[in-house]
Amino acid sequence: MTDPRVRKLAQVLVRYSLGLEAGDHFLIQTTDLATPLVQAIYREALQVGAFPQVLAQLEGLSEIYLKEASEEQLRVLTPLDRVAFEQYQHAMVIHAPHNVKALSGVDPRRLAIVHEARRQLADRLMARIGQGGKYCVTLFPTQALAQEAGMSLSDYQEFVFEACRLNDDDPVAAWQEVSHRQQRLVEFLNGVKEMRVVGDGTDLTVSVAGRTWINADGHINFPDGEVFTGPVEDSVRGTIRFSFPGIFQGQEIEDIRLRFEDGRVVQAEAARGQALLDALLATDQGARYVGEFAIGTNERITRFSRNLLFDEKIGGTVHLALGASYPITGGRNQSAIHWDMICDLRQGGEIYADGELIYRDGKFLIGV
Repeated sequence: MTDPRVRKLAQVLVRYSLGLEAGDHFLIQTTDLATPLVQAIYREALQVGAFPQVLAQLEGLSEIYLKEASEEQLRVLTPLDRVAFEQYQHAMVIHAPHNVKALSGVDPRRLAIVHEARRQLADRLMARIGQGGKYCVTLFPTQALAQEAGMSLSDYQEFVFEACRLNDDDPVAAWQEVSHRQQRLVEFLNGVKEMRVVGDGTDLTVSVAGRTWINADGHINFPDGEVFTGPVEDSVRGTIRFSFPGIFQGQEIEDIRLRFEDGRVVQAEAARGQALLDALLATDQGARYVGEFAIGTNERITRFSRNLLFDEKIGGTVHLALGASYPITGGRNQSAIHWDMICDLRQGGEIYADGELIYRDGKFLIGV
């Protein structure tokens, strides 16, 4: 029997995250492991008068493609890629992997080729969102995700559903309250010119003058819970040490330490995974610059699970993304990658806004 919270999740995704309406054409991309959630979303979308379509990826195809395709094949966008990113008004991606390490043996250079080729799709997606299109990324608990997080499947399901506020009587109302609370924070941050983050191995300053802070409240990611912006590209200076492994396509880089001058990474060290770190930084010119600066606010996500959708939202953390900016923030950095790394501030970390201490030990000190 399907957990009743799966239906609640479908209702939140259709009616809150995407806000589907009658006549909307809507694409769901996932794997067969998400079937219970796909069925619930499909039913919910039909009830509001939308036209849902499902595109399911079979296990193992991505690994075969990335390992065996020629470079020409890696660089080509298929007609289906173009339809998915250009023709559908709205889309949802549901991560439900069979094996989170399936791509861990792929040559980083081949991954970089694919990311560069798909960069134009990401640009089109951002343009579509800017024109009123809706796009949401979520996940459905699988054995692979539970194992990666170091939990049993039942414990992982509880972790996911709690982070999504599905144990609340009215999850939609709960997310609306999150949205209102974060909007007050965004309004404060939009008046700030410079941010400084201090913590273990970290003393980093970024300018956010003239940039827009965004309230990530469950419409593009679900679950959500962060506020983010694109820092002034040449402003980042200082050092940062990331508390958790950086994960890229199932490959981990441990104890990442970066030093910035004039916005650019000038020194990058890792306890493990140095070759991958170097390869990512060499992707293109923009890969050494920060495209996103963000503060995680979801207090119901309390532990690292090796899944960025959840980990970057952990209340009491900040994260940086190297690579592409989101144009909606005013950020201008361009790159084929957008790679997030997380710094935990819950034990002794501080954030200053224009010289004023506003955040300590993972909590805001201002009345927002």
